[in-house]
This record gives sequence, structure tokens and C-alpha cells, in this order.
Amino acid sequence: MRGLEGMPAVPRPRRPEDFELLYKGTPPWEIGRPQPALLALAEAGAIGGRVLDVGCGTGEHALLAASLGLEATGIDLAAAAIERAREKAARRGLQARFVVGSVLDLAELDEQFDTVLDSGLFHVLKDDDRSVFVAGLRAVVPPGGRYFLLASATQSSRR
Repeated sequence: MRGLEGMPAVPRPRRPEDFELLYKGTPPWEIGRPQPALLALAEAGAIGGRVLDVGCGTGEHALLAASLGLEATGIDLAAAAIERAREKAARRGLQARFVVGSVLDLAELDEQFDTVLDSGLFHVLKDDDRSVFVAGLRAVVPPGGRYFLLASATQSSRR
């Protein structure tokens, strides 16, 4: 599969205030539609059940799930992004829930999800936070659940 479209070749923001600042405008990863690789998964029927979009930004992937008739939730630290996601849902007539919160506190949702979508989140987490995030995934994804990760690389793997 292809990687993320629209991802910048600059250092990734990490602090909550960095993301809030970026969402005052249009962040470089915001392409106004689902990432093609995740759209392909949806078209192949790989996305199902209750869906959680982690680091959802303005909600394109949660809204994709909702457009398929799935129960969809998006979570993001940036309140400005969540506000835009809710506006998009209303404008498109889609039912999706959007939560302002940290992906490092997934267990606090006290819910289970059959599919988790991650478009560009994991690679911006600090190394220490990745293990916390994975533990949170264990809390919200039951056995047999799916986690789809779409990330970008900053270096080529070619030798």
C-alpha cells in the first residue's frame, strides 16, 4: 500500500499546543478526504464493527466509517480539530462521535472497538509514549479486533 498523502517532510509536532496552532489553519497532513490506503481497506470490506479513529484530526476516517453505516468514534487532543470534525459530520449528515482526549488514555473510554484506524499518529508519539499507547490499544481492542496503522517514513529504507 502507499503511504500517507500530504505528509510534510518536516519534524512532527508533539506538544498539544503545537497541534492546536496547526489547526488554526490547515495542517499539512489534512487532505480533505480519507487517505487512499484506508479508503482501499474500506472498499475491500476490511473495516467493520465499532470503529475508533485515533488521532482523528478533522475526522475523515471516522466519517468514512460512519458513511459505511458503522458506529464510529474519533479521538484527538486538539479541540480545534474535533470541532471541525463535528462540523463535517453535521454538514455531511453523518452520525459519528468525536472526543477531545489523549490517545494515551484510551482505557478511560471504557469501551471496546472492533477496528482501530491510525493515520499518522503512532509515528509522532515519543518512544516512551508508544508503549503506553499500545497498552491502551490492548484495553479497547478485543481479541480478533483489527488495528490499521498508516505512517510515513522520514528516511528511505533503500540501501
